[in-house]
Amino acid sequence: MLAVTGLGGAVAGGLLARLGLLPVALLALGFVIIVVAISVGGMRRMTRPMDNLIEAAARIEAGDYSAQVPEQGPQDLRSVERAFNAMSARLKIIDEQRRSFVADIAHELRTPLSVIRGQTEAIADGMYTADAAHLAPILDATQTLDRLIEDLRTLVLTDAGSLVLNKEPTDLGAVVRDAVDSFLAQAEAGGVALSAEIADQPLIAEVDPARIRSVVGNLLSNALRHTRSGGSIRVEVRPSNEQVVVTLADDGEGIPPDLLPRVFERFVKGASSPGSGLGLAIAHDIVAAHGGTLEIESQPGSGTRVRVSLPAAQLPQEKK
Repeated sequence: MLAVTGLGGAVAGGLLARLGLLPVALLALGFVIIVVAISVGGMRRMTRPMDNLIEAAARIEAGDYSAQVPEQGPQDLRSVERAFNAMSARLKIIDEQRRSFVADIAHELRTPLSVIRGQTEAIADGMYTADAAHLAPILDATQTLDRLIEDLRTLVLTDAGSLVLNKEPTDLGAVVRDAVDSFLAQAEAGGVALSAEIADQPLIAEVDPARIRSVVGNLLSNALRHTRSGGSIRVEVRPSNEQVVVTLADDGEGIPPDLLPRVFERFVKGASSPGSGLGLAIAHDIVAAHGGTLEIESQPGSGTRVRVSLPAAQLPQEKK
């Protein structure tokens, strides 16, 4: 091939020399060579980043979400590389969260299952009698499992945007009053003063009453868990700027500053907390699904203040 090309070049050179056009032809040939060289170099500069992207994509496909590519080449290509790196970083975070979530679920399931197994085996071996005292821990553990499963179900629904809300005009004052009444016995047993101050007029919001009651119940349970004997919890329900605001304040142990920004994350809880770490995350998601907000202020040793704001219902005016 080279011989043929060389022969053709010689023949062409001889013909051009005879015609007196050799210098012009040499200049043209040199220009062509330069263009080809630049094109080959440009192709290499383009193919190298593409090779990097293909290699990194293969690593991600294999489960290595740490894959990143150098941001180089033309502006458009750098934009693609930047987007790829952002996607890879996000996938890595999601994978770490997934692994942590599974580990946390396994941990939360292990405790009640251990209680159930231990008590059941002791009764089966004749060490314990199947009386109320020895069956009570089993019942408590099964209730814990039931709550955990329901919490996980709610989280899955909120993540998928499939949480069904059976909204209806609801007097939030009545909902909060019922929730507070259901915790009075527990508060009294723990030596905590639990009180409610609710506006006289109906405070109507378009909400799912069962879901909002679960939010209030969760907040009350959390407050009681972290309020010492002799402390107090006060709940208020007031209208405010086309909203109905539920405020819960306690003088308990408070939330550590490093934990406060993360209280709405799943399985986040203090070292001494016996809960699953899902309650506040679920409460936040339910309130957000209603178009409301949930805010928490807290100081260690000075208690915690929780504020739930929900849009007030726009009721039709009565005809005169």
